[in-house]
Amino acid sequence: MSAPPARPTPAPALYAYARSLRADTPPPRGGHPLPDTARPPYDGGVRLPYKKARETVTGLLHARIAGPDTARAAAGTEHALVATGVREHLVFHTAAALAPADPAAARALARRLVRVGRTVHGVAAGLGLLTRLGEPEDIPYLRELGALHELFRYAVEALDPLDRPAAALLWLTHHPPEAPRGLVEAVAARDPAAVREQLLGLAPRDRGMEPAHARRVAEATGLVDLLDRAPGDTALLGQALRLLARAVTQGDHGIEILEYADATALYGTVAERARLLPPDPGHQARLVTLAQELHSGASRLLAWPPGGREAVLARLLDAVREPAETGRRADWIRRTARHLRAVGPAAAPGLRIEVAVADPAGPTAVETRILVDGRPILPAAFPQGRGDTPEDLLDSGALRAGTEPRPVRLGVTSCAEACCGALYVTVRRDGPHVVWDGWRRPGGLPALPAYRFDAGAYDAEIARAEHDHTWTWPARHTARLITAGLRDRPGLLTRWGLVRGWISTYHQDPDTTVVTFTGPSPDGPGEPDRFYLWHLPDDGTPPGQRAAEALRRMAETDPRTFAQRP
Repeated sequence: MSAPPARPTPAPALYAYARSLRADTPPPRGGHPLPDTARPPYDGGVRLPYKKARETVTGLLHARIAGPDTARAAAGTEHALVATGVREHLVFHTAAALAPADPAAARALARRLVRVGRTVHGVAAGLGLLTRLGEPEDIPYLRELGALHELFRYAVEALDPLDRPAAALLWLTHHPPEAPRGLVEAVAARDPAAVREQLLGLAPRDRGMEPAHARRVAEATGLVDLLDRAPGDTALLGQALRLLARAVTQGDHGIEILEYADATALYGTVAERARLLPPDPGHQARLVTLAQELHSGASRLLAWPPGGREAVLARLLDAVREPAETGRRADWIRRTARHLRAVGPAAAPGLRIEVAVADPAGPTAVETRILVDGRPILPAAFPQGRGDTPEDLLDSGALRAGTEPRPVRLGVTSCAEACCGALYVTVRRDGPHVVWDGWRRPGGLPALPAYRFDAGAYDAEIARAEHDHTWTWPARHTARLITAGLRDRPGLLTRWGLVRGWISTYHQDPDTTVVTFTGPSPDGPGEPDRFYLWHLPDDGTPPGQRAAEALRRMAETDPRTFAQRP
């Protein structure tokens, strides 16, 4: 008599599987892999289009939430989600966006999926629902599941509203090498002395650490509490300043400082003790960075108490000392601090335009910031975008209000407009007013209000901003003067059959003016048009003289003979 066939080993619940691995606390760098049974093989069949996939998962979840038996609904939900062929990341994001009619029933289903789910699809759906519906009792389950590599991103998103330090620790665990293992282990052990030692060993160089990493390090380590325990620790204060200066810098995917719950507290502590710091250029530049962000950047949008932002800004500027050194960074510190002191911290009514130049220690970013009644438009309306350059918005006259309405691009994402979009507004003159309305930005966001400005005050502000050159430096100023000269005298290039292109400075080499143009190849007719670059390194000549000489040379000699072809 033959033995009965062996029953297959049932797939483990992913939460139980994660708990069985807890000997590794915290989990290994990158997390634990899922068991083989957690993800069904994809057969390469036809995948649903994005919109149809979202609709399918949404309908499926709504139907299961309305079911009478949570346990049976959870098991059925897993099988149904797997059968759709929709990938788990789309399942998670669809569940996270769900607005169930019965939140209690949705929470019950989510908890069942998270605690006994056997597939990555089922657990991802449960985690997605808990991003909105989670409660403190869910924290232990989210932390355990976050040890699994394929689930940690979803666990972090569900943990963020409930336990930000725990979410940050999970995030850092999965993001080497910016978060050294020693720092992760010290935070997990809740050892303040070890955490301080590891923090001081970090090297968040200017432009060297991503803003998201800086924010997560501050959250995971409880940086504000560490500073409160050591009011005279200038080494720790200096590191806190470095981290905060990185966190306020806009990254490629949004504005991290607005996600940091302790941002105003850390700002206040750093500003209060800033005079304790050694007056080296790095500290001074970071203090100016923080002040500039409080003045015109996203940090204005933090939940400041009445007068709080103004007081912190004043303390930061009081601590900035005129550098004795020479060079571009020292010039930037002096120039920016003087401007911020002159303008003052108050929220001016109506339209205000500021040009913000980043610390030259890294790639020199320049953006035009638009504030209405003291509120910066871009961080509030389009946080994934950066303000367009002053050459595009100011030198071109794009913001001037004429009789005909016209669309104006105010900001664009770092990748490209064609990739992730841009923010547009229509500018039009309406009698004694200038109106901004007809906003355009990527879909899925609420409508923006129309703004009405007194036309006289509006025109005066545009003229002031267009004629303000205090923010610039010699090579950039030379570029602006060359652009203006070619705009006034287009025949300087058209006589050679050339078309003006981009004229500015490189991010990585801000001391070289770059003039670009396109036109016929000198190799003869029939050849495709060529792209040309003309580099003019700053040689100490005043910008006005430098630009005049460049324009004279283009008038007298075919620029193709002295420009380069990339």
